[in-house]
Amino acid sequence: MKNSSIAISLLFALLSPVLLPCSGDSTGGAEDDSPPTVCIVGSGIGGSSVAHFLRNYSVSTGLNRAKILMFERHEIVGGRMRTVTVAGDTFEAGGSILHPKNYHVKDFVERFNLTVRLPTPIEESSAIGIWDGKRFVVKTFGSGTKFPFLDTIFSWVNDLYLFLRYGFSLLRMSSFIENTVDNFLKYYESLESRPIFDNVEEMLKWSGLFNLTKLTLQEKLSEAQLSPLLVNELVTVITRINYGQSVLISGLAGAVSLAGSGGGLWSVEGGNWQMAAKLINHSDVMLHLNEKIESISHLGNYYVLNSTKGNSYKCDVTVVATPLDEVDIQFSPAISIPKRELQHTHTTFVRGLLNPGYFGMKSLSDVPALVGTLEDPLIPFSCISILRKYSKTDMTYKIFTRQPASDSLLDELFSRRTETVRIDWGAYPKYHAPEVFAPFILDDHHLYYVNAFENAASTMETSAVAGENIARLIISRFMTKESSSSSDKRSCSSGLHSDL
Repeated sequence: MKNSSIAISLLFALLSPVLLPCSGDSTGGAEDDSPPTVCIVGSGIGGSSVAHFLRNYSVSTGLNRAKILMFERHEIVGGRMRTVTVAGDTFEAGGSILHPKNYHVKDFVERFNLTVRLPTPIEESSAIGIWDGKRFVVKTFGSGTKFPFLDTIFSWVNDLYLFLRYGFSLLRMSSFIENTVDNFLKYYESLESRPIFDNVEEMLKWSGLFNLTKLTLQEKLSEAQLSPLLVNELVTVITRINYGQSVLISGLAGAVSLAGSGGGLWSVEGGNWQMAAKLINHSDVMLHLNEKIESISHLGNYYVLNSTKGNSYKCDVTVVATPLDEVDIQFSPAISIPKRELQHTHTTFVRGLLNPGYFGMKSLSDVPALVGTLEDPLIPFSCISILRKYSKTDMTYKIFTRQPASDSLLDELFSRRTETVRIDWGAYPKYHAPEVFAPFILDDHHLYYVNAFENAASTMETSAVAGENIARLIISRFMTKESSSSSDKRSCSSGLHSDL
């Protein structure tokens, strides 16, 4: 999804405990003995996580024999986790990096014996430049030498340089990030002590994160007494890289963005999309690729999903695990969610050679491995980074822009191009403050929306966190009697929350 993408963590390994049904109801709510059908629209990390946790948590419930159908409009699973091939090498084009404390996805990787890919030396280079459109206002030294002690010296020099420029604001920023992460860790407490959340607001309030969505990142960092210079330079570069937006995004999205800028980042060898593929394969899912759902209708005790292939599917539970902002699905009855726009990130991969003259440099070695930019509409790109270095005159680069990168722009940036690949994707929401949230439950029955949580923060890990909560919510609500009124259902759900 980004060069970085942040994501947050898990303190304790999640096992597969049994969720108790509401008192007096030991059935799955179906009128006959046939297993219920759960339909999931979307095969990204959110939808695949719902399937995974449903299988793990519904061992002794009416959903333990459920049929799970999953619909993906594209030819491959993974949602916004995609790869691209440049000159025979595979690179992440969507959700790109994972944090060392992304314990849900870390568990997925270990569970399915996937291979962790660590950054290459050029990707880990400490050579960072902040470009204001005319000059580098910040420029650190590069490492990656053959002598580790020299790398250590470069790191010390860079730390001293940044401290002299930003002072103790760097420490206050670190404290701001750590406090946010500590609150997020609550989502990984034991199931017995962790409620099931009916809505995003309550989920955020319980963890102490809700207030971060009420103010912009700029306002929250001002409260934390960070210097305007640090916010306008380093923090801005990070939010532009990770979310393609300025420091006017919500405080929580901004804190997540900052948390994803540290060390220890990793990805899955061969592509992060493999996590979704493995979750689906091991959750006994009937997968329908290249099948777009065009309508979802609630007909009494069940839903009917119609696809563009002319097929109809009867479902007891329906989960929407794809952003509804740019997907044309007709709902009957109509649903109501806040209007939201997606921030499109235009990712361009170029194999060739960067033009040092664009940056006023005579030698390419003077241009940092990662060039970030300030918030200026006249600067035509958000960042440029080296992904792979084959020789001094042959490299693969990754460029983020808010608009499509034209050939004329690329010809200015590069002295030579042998291969160019462009990707346009609706990467994440356009964040605002105060944020408003779509509901997890889109009706009074069993229509659920995983991506409601994205207005808090959008990462692979937060999608897995939301998917786990949706799975628990489905189980707790499906176990209530179908004959109960919607108010009785909410009361029963609240009782279950208290018991847990």
